[in-house]
Amino acid sequence: MNKLRWGILGAAGIARKNWKAILNSGNGVITAVASRDLARAREFIAGCQATDPFERAPRALGGYEELLAAPDVDAVYVPLPTGLRQPWVVRAAQAGKHVLCEKPCGTSVAGVQEMIEACRRQRVQFMDGVMFMHNPRLERLRAVLDDGKSVGQLRRVTSQFSFLGHENFQQTNIRANPALEPLGCLGDLGWYCVRFALWLRHWEMPREVRGRILSEFAGAPGTPSVPSEFSGELVFNGGVSAHFYCSFLTGLRQWADISGEKGSLRVPDFVLPAVGSDFDFELNGAKQTQPPAAPADTQAARMFHNFATQAASGILNDAWPEWALKTQIVTNALFDQTQLAPKAT
Repeated sequence: MNKLRWGILGAAGIARKNWKAILNSGNGVITAVASRDLARAREFIAGCQATDPFERAPRALGGYEELLAAPDVDAVYVPLPTGLRQPWVVRAAQAGKHVLCEKPCGTSVAGVQEMIEACRRQRVQFMDGVMFMHNPRLERLRAVLDDGKSVGQLRRVTSQFSFLGHENFQQTNIRANPALEPLGCLGDLGWYCVRFALWLRHWEMPREVRGRILSEFAGAPGTPSVPSEFSGELVFNGGVSAHFYCSFLTGLRQWADISGEKGSLRVPDFVLPAVGSDFDFELNGAKQTQPPAAPADTQAARMFHNFATQAASGILNDAWPEWALKTQIVTNALFDQTQLAPKAT
């Protein structure tokens, strides 16, 4: 079987997780990793090979352009900081490489539209890296939600995705850097909440959004701040609404509650399933379970497997870039309409 040959653009921490996902996908192989620092690329490869080895170790490259020119790279995984992604996604498309881009895809709607259009012109696939979209649990949730009796007409969804950043998070983590991650916790965490709400509504766009920065990481004098705690509300036609909270300041929570006219559904770990609970959720208070997924069938591995299968088909999946663009539109609308919460007096 011919495998999709991946190149990784940058040696970010999230790329280590997705190295393993590509290995377990069954139809992908990493052939090259590029970093602006050749030594860092070599160190990254050595560390990943030590725990999750490919039969042939990928090459270390000392520049992104070298990777995009490589004839043995069919697709590029882009985990670069959000503020740097747009030009490299466009260049990857122009080089004829399929693109799987980390989220949020960009800092602006116009930038993401340019990425998607570049991929469309070159007939290469674009997708954002939202793993839970490839979890079989979503298929089970959809069946329950659409059966007309278990939950009934959807009315309300609430969700939270948060984690507590380490002591020096603001000083050392790029997610607190306004130049690299201007959307802060909204882009990093709220993206998943927005995506889940859009999926629930069969990709219907909300008619109204309201966002509020609850707290922020202050930048250096003369530079923007970054949201560290955010609350958002989406209002859809028919009286359906969605609320979410995301934060770098509270402990790990990643739940979603769905309320309908006849019942309710709760997913305690909708973004990153707990080990052994890839398929669990609660329907009207009763737990619904299936055996845990094997390593090759985790949502991360399935994401790369599905992408490679689509690329091999020679047919573009137009839904994937549409999902990414709609999520970006809503996320940016929330951010642009924010007002700081009144300070306590």
